[in-house]
Amino acid sequence: MTLNVINLEHDERERALARGNTVADEGLSWVANAVLFQGGSELGVHSIALEEPGPDDVVVDVSWSGVSTGTEKLLWSGDMPPFPGLTYPLVPGYEAVGTVVSSTGDETLIGQQVFVPGSKGFKGAAGLFGASASRLVCDRNRVVPIDLPEPSQGVLLALAATAYHAIKQGDLPELIVGHGVVGRLLARLCVALGGAPTVWEIDSQRMQSDGYTVCHPSEDSRRDYHSICDVSGDANIIDQLLGRLAPNGEIVLAGFYAQRPSFSFPMAFMREMRLRVAAEWSAGDLDAVLGLIKSGVLSLDGLITHTFAAGDAAAAYRTAFTDSRCLKLILDWRAAS
Repeated sequence: MTLNVINLEHDERERALARGNTVADEGLSWVANAVLFQGGSELGVHSIALEEPGPDDVVVDVSWSGVSTGTEKLLWSGDMPPFPGLTYPLVPGYEAVGTVVSSTGDETLIGQQVFVPGSKGFKGAAGLFGASASRLVCDRNRVVPIDLPEPSQGVLLALAATAYHAIKQGDLPELIVGHGVVGRLLARLCVALGGAPTVWEIDSQRMQSDGYTVCHPSEDSRRDYHSICDVSGDANIIDQLLGRLAPNGEIVLAGFYAQRPSFSFPMAFMREMRLRVAAEWSAGDLDAVLGLIKSGVLSLDGLITHTFAAGDAAAAYRTAFTDSRCLKLILDWRAAS
């Protein structure tokens, strides 16, 4: 099919062409720079061709993308359990913020800043989940227009929606396990919704409180929590949590676990434990989070601790995966294309 760039101003069109497009009679061919995981902990930034946009697609020039210390670390190390679409080489990432530069169906999106949860529009590489690139081709129904005072904070929306999804189906967690970026978002959401959570953390670098209690598990004597939400990713933690659970209490697994979670059945039997797994966020979760941010009751401030130029991706990923002071690291793509 023919791709037409709709209503691009002259300077916007020149900018698009300068970033790697080539004009031919049949339309535009799009390319991007992208983070590629090759397997075996090998990664780099490489030029890659993009699939031709379809009738429902948009092309987004990315400004920032986020690095996940959960799923992306497992993809990088090769420890990711079997997952649909998992094959190498792959473009990782599920959180990007950029500007729509082309559309084949809805010209009103041109020039809008949007959040992009990922893309599969790469030639010769899987998109799992395909947001860590200078340019993305994706379904226009998946991009979400945003208007944030600090636009780079838009990369946090997927994690905020994940946290909201974990708590919306039950009671607000009284205990949150893990004070990384998702744990902090969970705690902030609980406070915003009227809760008063306790957060467990074992790393002294992550003990800073933000309007709620943060402590080492050994400093907490309570053993009657009705709702516990784990975002530690530790598959062996359930037995420890059972010892702190009230009868008929619920444990929510909201992390991603490389190993098989297990627990002692007699203790779970005695507590009549309820166990819930929180999966992927939905559009409704993202809408709810955006509403809380707009109303001023949920802040994303202080969660992005490191920013790297996209060309320094190898060093950036090492930092994100090994430095406990790093809550959220983002890649800046604005000079990478």
